[in-house]
Amino acid sequence: MPKKPKPHATITVKSATLDLLRAFGIDKVFGNPGSTELPFLSDWPDDIDYVLALQEASAVAMADGYAQATRNAGFVNLHSAAGVGNALGNIYTAFKNQTPLVITAGQQARSLLPLQAFLGAERASEFPRPYVKYSIEPARAEDVPAAIARAYYVAMQPPCGPTFVSVPIDDWAHPAAPVTPRSVTRELGPERAAIQALADALASAKKPALVVGPSVDRAAAVDLMVQVAERAKAPVWVSPFSARCSFPERHPLFAGFLPASPGQVSETLGAYDVVAVIGAPVFTFHVEGHAAIFDGGTSLFQITDDADAASVTPLGSSIIATMTPALTLLLDLLPPTKRTAPPARPVPAPPQAADPMPAEYLLDALSKAMPAGAMLVEEAPSHRIAMQKYMPMPGQDSFATMASGGLGWSLPASVGFALANAERRTVCLIGDGSAMYSIQALWSAAQRRLPLTVVVLNNGGYGAMRSFSQVMQVRDVPGLELPGIDYVTLAQSMGCAAERVTRCEDVAPTLARALKHDGVFVIEAMLDSAVPLLYAKNG
Repeated sequence: MPKKPKPHATITVKSATLDLLRAFGIDKVFGNPGSTELPFLSDWPDDIDYVLALQEASAVAMADGYAQATRNAGFVNLHSAAGVGNALGNIYTAFKNQTPLVITAGQQARSLLPLQAFLGAERASEFPRPYVKYSIEPARAEDVPAAIARAYYVAMQPPCGPTFVSVPIDDWAHPAAPVTPRSVTRELGPERAAIQALADALASAKKPALVVGPSVDRAAAVDLMVQVAERAKAPVWVSPFSARCSFPERHPLFAGFLPASPGQVSETLGAYDVVAVIGAPVFTFHVEGHAAIFDGGTSLFQITDDADAASVTPLGSSIIATMTPALTLLLDLLPPTKRTAPPARPVPAPPQAADPMPAEYLLDALSKAMPAGAMLVEEAPSHRIAMQKYMPMPGQDSFATMASGGLGWSLPASVGFALANAERRTVCLIGDGSAMYSIQALWSAAQRRLPLTVVVLNNGGYGAMRSFSQVMQVRDVPGLELPGIDYVTLAQSMGCAAERVTRCEDVAPTLARALKHDGVFVIEAMLDSAVPLLYAKNG
């Protein structure tokens, strides 16, 4: 007769959860504590760092930046329904960023839930949907550790994304069995015949082009992407609204940035007979128009790890696979070509100093001053075209922005990136309007003396909206001006060093001080308030 297996030792839900975090390599928990989280946070262990944010949306964005930098799921602890509500904007951004997060939220005691208790969340698991991949409030307290384990596995599966577990306040002390961590593979191999068809199309094309998106950088596959482009001798465009740098922007094959306009994308890519979109949707648009690229004159291919993105692609062949195995096989199957490589993109002349200070001058100076290996985290949509022109990114792990278009992510996200790597400088480039969504993140960075430089581009309002009002031919739009905000005083009040720069001749020495400062340094750059151009031909 076989022996009965020995039962697992009984521990608590809390200790089982903390053991899971250790097993998953999660060394930080981001949050803003509320009453329903106190039992989880009591007697906090020394080996897991609790990172305090002063608002729940900032906690999510900090975890997002940290997860992107470490390529492991970030863990967030929020407060009941109100805290989750505060965080929803950056949960949406994490979903669009495809960032792996495990988000937990406190819930009222189970015995009180039928009575519509204060701080109780009704149908808690529905609140963050559809912008989480998995969401649950476990039926029993002892099921919480297994739910958190599943949330981690789901968050880490491509396409990565946030998951959510609601935990009643009295669950943490409940007895539970330990959950043994498992190994779950994450790479998806491509169908060989589909990659062969793409390789054949690129080899026989007269004028092929590649379009790269954020999944390449997220997969740490930029070097592979460069090898594929060089083998094909094909120009490389960046997909509209790409949130990462997936190709070195001073490489001779780098062609530029695709705009989010159907007409302009079609005009740019219509010159090619074969276009392969790698690690991006086909395509992300922001304005209306006819997308002639889908009329059939160009052969379209797509490699994506997102089956939903493949299912909505209007034309061509989609290959569902993760970037590293797909690009490795494509490089193996792609023969050398006798095509002549396209001419390199011209380097723009340096912008001239002026009064008031042009944004282009400041961005060019920042590009020249940034130390090697620095990470740029950006949320300055009204200056993005100027940034793309004068701040070329070097490639892998050099750039991040929000994929959602929602403001309030980049400043706390830069705190997460800086937390992940204290040996490199993180630079947050942010508009004055964007900064006010999450200015409290400066306090968290200052408390930890993080190597973070924040450059606030102050043009006195919402520059992107000023530009859109012209594009859409609407007038007298209220709420676009932001007079009277002193970002230097705000930063100093939260423990940061800060200076204001108004003249071009002061930019270089101010940047030098800011980028070498031991801790957080905020520069408020007073810029020309002229309405910027948001859509330029060929990016």
